[in-house]
Amino acid sequence: MLEDLTIKDFAIIDCVTIEFDKGFTVLSGETGAGKSILIGAISFLLGGKAELSQIRNGSHEASVSGTFWLKDNPQALEWLDEHGIESENERIILRRYLRDSGKSASWIGNTPVTRADLSDFSSFLIDIHGQHEHQSLLKVQEHRKFLDSRAGIVSEVSEFTKLYTELVEKRKLLNKLNSSDAERARKIDMLNFAVKEIDDAKLKEGEDISLEEEEARLSSYEKLFAGVREINEYLSSSEGGIVSLLKKARKESSQVSSLDKSLSTLDSRLESAFYELSDISDEFSSYENSLVFDPNHLQEVQDRLSVIYNLKKKYASSQSAPLSEVFDFYQNAIKELEELGGGQENKEHLLKELSELEKKVYLSAKSISEKRKACGKQLATEIEVILKKLGMPNTRFAVSILEKAGSDIEQKCGPYGMDNVEFLISANLGSALLPLSKIASGGELSRVMLALKTIFAENDTVGTLVFDEIDTGIGGEIAVALGSHMKNLASRKQIFCITHLASIAVYADNQIKIEKDVVNGRTASNVHLVSGEERVAEIARMLSGDAYSSESLEHARSMLQKFSGGF
Repeated sequence: MLEDLTIKDFAIIDCVTIEFDKGFTVLSGETGAGKSILIGAISFLLGGKAELSQIRNGSHEASVSGTFWLKDNPQALEWLDEHGIESENERIILRRYLRDSGKSASWIGNTPVTRADLSDFSSFLIDIHGQHEHQSLLKVQEHRKFLDSRAGIVSEVSEFTKLYTELVEKRKLLNKLNSSDAERARKIDMLNFAVKEIDDAKLKEGEDISLEEEEARLSSYEKLFAGVREINEYLSSSEGGIVSLLKKARKESSQVSSLDKSLSTLDSRLESAFYELSDISDEFSSYENSLVFDPNHLQEVQDRLSVIYNLKKKYASSQSAPLSEVFDFYQNAIKELEELGGGQENKEHLLKELSELEKKVYLSAKSISEKRKACGKQLATEIEVILKKLGMPNTRFAVSILEKAGSDIEQKCGPYGMDNVEFLISANLGSALLPLSKIASGGELSRVMLALKTIFAENDTVGTLVFDEIDTGIGGEIAVALGSHMKNLASRKQIFCITHLASIAVYADNQIKIEKDVVNGRTASNVHLVSGEERVAEIARMLSGDAYSSESLEHARSMLQKFSGGF
């Protein structure tokens, strides 16, 4: 759930920090006060489109941050774990800014992320329904997942996926075996040649790196020798060398430190420096004496590298690739030779395995499809019942489950079965069933989403739902039913709803008011939680446009007492 939100210089919002609670929260206020801007800020935080128009006039940067509690959201926690991002007490902070230069940046916790990563992660946190994005139920690929979850066959589908993957792999192997004898023989010859060539080279792990270092050293012999010779002159020259001078300095230091004990520490340090540099001088001198230019050895190194580069050119991605790629090719070639070497015997055995596996895959897919169809009919009925209560009496809902096209088992099935699953809707009497994405009205779309979310609440791990424009074109008893539904759903989800209707707002556990003010000649939105008499006045305003008349106030108190149990 969303615990708090901080917005700065976004649209007409100056700077505001809001703390949220669980349950049902209503956002209310006059038209144009900035209610949808608040939802827009949340959408921006979740990875929505960033536009320069979102930066408040006179400011250089817009920023939004929010804290999310991930309790009971295993998918979000798993995503963080996979991306090496740590949560604290199952909480994570999201941050995003946009500058007037066009630059934007995002963070999950203390980790900078791309907008795509932010959007991917936030899809586990919030669904925004209405005029904004984040409508997971409009993604056709998600419909199959929701249906399977509702039907209780997620583990069964997972087992089917394993079977199907095995079938695909065995099909690939059969295709290899089905190639012509000449082609198979040619491939065996090619692989045998490659294996022998790599074998004959007697490669060693990391050999290319050590040889390249050796070649560089031998090729730079003259420069290396001259440099070491000069170092030795600096260090060990009998008259002006560093070691000789240090020896003299050490003798003087020993004498003066005997006269003043406070110099004993410096004397010890000078002695240590003398011995250290003497040792360094000896090692450089030894290295110089060992330097021998051997043109034959250089040629041997270059010849060996030529062999290795040739193997990389043939069996790795490039000559600069790691030698391990040649070893990988070698192992894969041996494995493929074993597969191709069995010939007809292997093919007959594989055909038998495939026949048995195809039966298993088909029967499993058929069983899954039947369960989906049974659940789909039940789901359609449940959705239609809810939508009638929400003011859509003529709405028809259906779960389209169509068999995939194809001429054999593998083509007729996919990783999740033989079905193409999609939710369809007809919002008006006599209209054809169409995909959810074809619904034009934001109010209708939000009510459909509310019905779906009510049913899928137990299976969907997204913890926060935001409904914008859900009250478009409704009122009276339908609005009361809408409020009641959101109140019930809020027992399992955190619900936010922008509404102009008091009959919806009175069901809320919390109410946030958005007002537009002019401060120092600039328009700004004021966002704050209302309770007590202030909430009564806001409900009264929503009822009649008058927040002060005794009749409106009394009516507001009565409704809050009836639907919220107080105020």
